[in-house]
Amino acid sequence: MARDGTEPTAPRLDEIDRAILAELTGNGRASVTAVAEAVHISRAHAYSRIAKLTETGVLSRFTAVVDPVKAGLRSSAYVTLKVRQHSWRELREQLRAIPEIHHIALVGGSFDVILLVRAEDNVHLRQVIFDQLQSMPGILDTQTFLVFEDLDAR
Repeated sequence: MARDGTEPTAPRLDEIDRAILAELTGNGRASVTAVAEAVHISRAHAYSRIAKLTETGVLSRFTAVVDPVKAGLRSSAYVTLKVRQHSWRELREQLRAIPEIHHIALVGGSFDVILLVRAEDNVHLRQVIFDQLQSMPGILDTQTFLVFEDLDAR
């Protein structure tokens, strides 16, 4: 959100931008040369397009995708939160400080926030939910949905 309270204008993306994003989504470690070849543009053009996508915030970061089970995080759950009105700004910073929380989304509906929580095992998961989340003053209610299998859609 911009300082004046308005949403920033999203840049217009064309077919080349979308193709570049698809390539980088599939392989964030792809070289500019590889992206250029896949999208059928010059390396210099690909470089300038990627730079523009980064400058405008369309590409916000490059990251690795980790298999949670192979990384020792054998227990995962989606946890929904009902929160006290006007507590979101403070609460989101507290949630970001918990390393077991891998995704946070403010949503509309019958609950206010949904979290993806990953832990070593169910005992560890229980500690995060009961000892950390439920003890936060801005959280009114939690509901936990265990994940039995993760499928990466991308």
